[in-house]
Amino acid sequence: MLPTPGFHHLHLNSVDPDAAIGFLMRQFPTTSRGEWAGLPALLSPNNCMIVFNTVAAPAPVLPQSAIWHFGWHVTDSRQSLAAFAARSEVRLQPLYTTEEGGFVHINSDTWPNVGGVLGLTRAQIAEARAADARPVGGPGFVYFRGGPDDALVEIAGDYPAERFNHVHMWHDDPFCALLWYQKHLNAPPRAAFGGTTLTEDTCRVGRGPDPSWPALKREGMYRSPRAGVEFGDVVLTWYANQGEQPLVGSRGQFQDHIALSVTDLDAWVAKLRSEGVTFLESVYTVGDTRAVMIEGPSREALELVEVG
Repeated sequence: MLPTPGFHHLHLNSVDPDAAIGFLMRQFPTTSRGEWAGLPALLSPNNCMIVFNTVAAPAPVLPQSAIWHFGWHVTDSRQSLAAFAARSEVRLQPLYTTEEGGFVHINSDTWPNVGGVLGLTRAQIAEARAADARPVGGPGFVYFRGGPDDALVEIAGDYPAERFNHVHMWHDDPFCALLWYQKHLNAPPRAAFGGTTLTEDTCRVGRGPDPSWPALKREGMYRSPRAGVEFGDVVLTWYANQGEQPLVGSRGQFQDHIALSVTDLDAWVAKLRSEGVTFLESVYTVGDTRAVMIEGPSREALELVEVG
């Protein structure tokens, strides 16, 4: 079995990469400005990058592709929240607490979590109200927007170090996405999603019937099922497609593709071709190395970059 790839970078199409990098550097002081393959890049201390293409007009974010948003670990989420609130360039995103309205900016300021699913359904909210449940406070997750591309970014804490941590994604069948990444990219499941042997038949689990809150949208968010894999210390987590429309390909969108690092590109090409994986681009030169572009299970573009 070929070793699991590493997480290399998230690739964005930006109208002003320098401004986008500057914006993120101000929010995450451990990051720095750099470049990869001649392209501007934001460097995270865990050897991951956000790499930018320059585009003349804002790249679309709709129709929705499989790539939802990216996020960071921070050492103190409430301290970060206070800092963001004081910065005019940052727009904190409301986390709605019910479909009637009302919101918080950090999830730990509302209903206590039940069962590790990060939100409560209508019935669970009614139970929490009846029991006079109180927020637990402390660390949590926060969303904000900003920069020249109005990027949506999540932070979560409290963690030992600030670093790029995740890409959150959509899929019609999150467990099938997990199975695809296990089968084709040898990716281990996140610890919270392991323990169940999946097959092409058993991975198809319908979207749960009930939305939950807090959520970025007033109508709530469907959080069941969800699944995830790990590439080093970066995780990809899938939630069920929130709408009824099929997800579109990610190429050309603001979040264009995800890049993974491999040490033997030819071996990976042979493996993936033998397994019938769709190739968007055959082997090409990028900077001083080689890469290929394949298509993931929700039409997300995945670049495999050869590293020494």
